[in-house]
Amino acid sequence: MDHDAARRAKAHATTFARELVERAVRPSTDGPTAALLAIGLATGPDGGYGVAVRYRRGLPEVRSLARRVADEVGPAVDVRRTGRIRALVVDDQPVRPRPPVITAQALGETGRVRPLRPGVSIAHVDVTAGTLGAFVLVGGRLHALSNYHVLAGTPSAQVGDLVVQPGPADGGTARDRVGTLAATVPLAAGRTAYVDAAVALLDEEDVDATYPVGRVTTTARAVGGERVGKVGRTTAVTAGRVTAIELDDVLVGYGDPLGDLAFDDQIEVEGTGPGPFSRGGDSGSLVYRADGVALGLLFAGSEAGGDNGRGLTYVNPIDAVLGALDATLLA
Repeated sequence: MDHDAARRAKAHATTFARELVERAVRPSTDGPTAALLAIGLATGPDGGYGVAVRYRRGLPEVRSLARRVADEVGPAVDVRRTGRIRALVVDDQPVRPRPPVITAQALGETGRVRPLRPGVSIAHVDVTAGTLGAFVLVGGRLHALSNYHVLAGTPSAQVGDLVVQPGPADGGTARDRVGTLAATVPLAAGRTAYVDAAVALLDEEDVDATYPVGRVTTTARAVGGERVGKVGRTTAVTAGRVTAIELDDVLVGYGDPLGDLAFDDQIEVEGTGPGPFSRGGDSGSLVYRADGVALGLLFAGSEAGGDNGRGLTYVNPIDAVLGALDATLLA
C-alpha cells in the first residue's frame, strides 16, 4: 500500500480495534482492556506501508484481539507484542558516590561533564536521572532539551527549579546546578498526549553541541525504515531502525502521580545490534538519522519485543516537540 492507502487502513483498523476493546471491557483492571491496542503504520519489505498493530500483554484475550484486528486488515499488517512500556527515567535507587569531573572527549554518560554535551546524565534536582538530548534556542536564549519526566518529574515542579548535571541518581546535587526549569509541555492523567518534553535555561553558554555526530541542526518527519542512532545516559551510543510511525494509543507507564498515559502519533524504534536501543535513564535522548538529521525525542521503552528481543523504544516526533516549546535546534 502507498502512504495514503495505509492511513485509510489504519483509520479503519483503529475504529475496529476500539469497538472490540469496548465490547471486551471488564470491571477488573486485570482484564484484556487494561492493555490498549496501539495502531500505526509499518513499512513493508517492498518499501510500501502496512498497518502496525501493537499489544503489550500476553494474555490470550489480548492476543485474540490483536489477531482479530490483523484479520480485519488483511495481509499488509505487522503485529508485535511490546511488553509493558514505561517512561525511561532511572528507577529510584540509592545515590551513588559523587563521580569525578569528566571531559567532553570521554564517555561516562553518568558522570559530571563540562562543558555540557548531548547524551549526559541530567535531571530536575528532585528526579533521579535522564538524558540531555540537545541544545535549543527559546526566545534567543540557550536551553537544554529533554523530557518533562526528566526536567520536571511531577505537576508540582515549578519554573525556576534547579536542574543538575549529573542527575541525582548519579550523585548530582545543588552544587552541580547547570540551569533552571524554564518550560514544559504538561502531562495529565486522562488526557491523550503527543509529546513528553521540557527545557531548562542554562547558566552557561559554553557547551559542546557536536557530540557524537556533529551539530544536528535540521529535522525531518520519520517515514519508516530509517537507520537511526542516539546517545544516552545509560546505553551511550546505540543504533536502531524505525519500525513503525504514526502510532496511536501507545500506553506508557509513569507511576505515581500520573499513572498510565496514552500517546498518539509516536515513532517506534528497535535496536539493530545485540543490545537494546535504550534503557532506563536514556529518556530525553535525541534520535537522529545516519545523516545527522533529527527525527525525535526518546521518552519510553519496553523490556521485550523487537527482532533481537531486547525491547522497543518510543519517540516523540521532533517537530512536534520543538513546536510545542517554541524552540529551534542550536545551529
